[in-house]
Amino acid sequence: MSTSASPVPALSIRIDLDPEGRIGPGKIQLLENIQATGSISAAGRAMEMSYKRAWDLVDELNRICGQAAVERQTGGKNGGGAILTPFGENLVSRYRAIEKAAAVAARKELLALKKDIKRKAR
Repeated sequence: MSTSASPVPALSIRIDLDPEGRIGPGKIQLLENIQATGSISAAGRAMEMSYKRAWDLVDELNRICGQAAVERQTGGKNGGGAILTPFGENLVSRYRAIEKAAAVAARKELLALKKDIKRKAR
């Protein structure tokens, strides 16, 4: 089996909710990281961004969606943390479903594009 086969080109989905509000792979990954780590700062570090940048993105998401996707937790033995709200969990799930449906719908054209690019490169 050949390991030199190049992968199929992939889509990156950005949803423009309005001229100032966008949801894309970075914000969704941040939400997934918050869900996995229970922390905005740890989620940001995993993406090599500052806590301020991570918090700004969370704040932007909450603002453009008109409801909280993330809630901060206070107290506890190790201090506070953060969790996704039911809306935030649904946002991630819906985005991933849209992403998957778009990839399935575009697969034939992406394979054709890959062939066209290989043909030009020769």
